[in-house]
Amino acid sequence: MEDFSDYSAPELVKMLGSRFKEYRLRANMTQKEVAEMAGLSVLSVYRFENGTVTNISLSTFLLLMKAVGCINDLNDLMPEQPESLYLYNKKNKKVQRVRHKKV
Repeated sequence: MEDFSDYSAPELVKMLGSRFKEYRLRANMTQKEVAEMAGLSVLSVYRFENGTVTNISLSTFLLLMKAVGCINDLNDLMPEQPESLYLYNKKNKKVQRVRHKKV
């Protein structure tokens, strides 16, 4: 499994664009078809796939994943976590936020 922690955000976006192109090709779709389904321009899809855009909104990425039928793969990216006893305070209430006490 590759460690992505040393990659910059633009490098990760570029890698995702390249991977997305493979998804699109496997879905047997043109850039135009994906753009129409996602409500984007063909140029936006082209720039994402070819790494000329290094900043893409999460909403746009989700639209692209939906367009090629891979939206359910998000569960692999960030699976739901099992319940943890550490998420409950002494009064048995679920913790809503984390605060650190000042020293």
